[in-house]
Amino acid sequence: MIDYIYELKMKVRDYECDLQGIVNNANYQHYTEHCRHEFLLEHGVSFADLHQEGIDAVVARINIEFKVPLRSRDEFICRLRLEKQGIKYVFFQDIYRLPDEKLVVRCQVDTVCTLNGTLMRTCPQLDETFAAYLNKTN
Repeated sequence: MIDYIYELKMKVRDYECDLQGIVNNANYQHYTEHCRHEFLLEHGVSFADLHQEGIDAVVARINIEFKVPLRSRDEFICRLRLEKQGIKYVFFQDIYRLPDEKLVVRCQVDTVCTLNGTLMRTCPQLDETFAAYLNKTN
């Protein structure tokens, strides 16, 4: 059992599908990004505010495993958990089709922070905000 810390329900829109009638692969990245942004906003983290301080959280790597496709008007839920691995904030995100909870996508998103364009070893604002979720081995 995966210990998720956040979930967001969404629905496939017609224009997100390709000629085969399934969600185009690029849209899964949009779904996971939207889930991360909503998670951050619910915890009081604004990319705009961080940027004003010279801090930018950026994606360093994404790995997506596609399991089964979503189709137009399918409802789904994106779930996430978060770890700190060295300088990376790693989001593990899974998308499940509703109502059958069939695994659609398994995704890992590695993010890092920069301060005025220079890579940061850690971001105190994020470490403080997510202290309850981050593993204590780093």
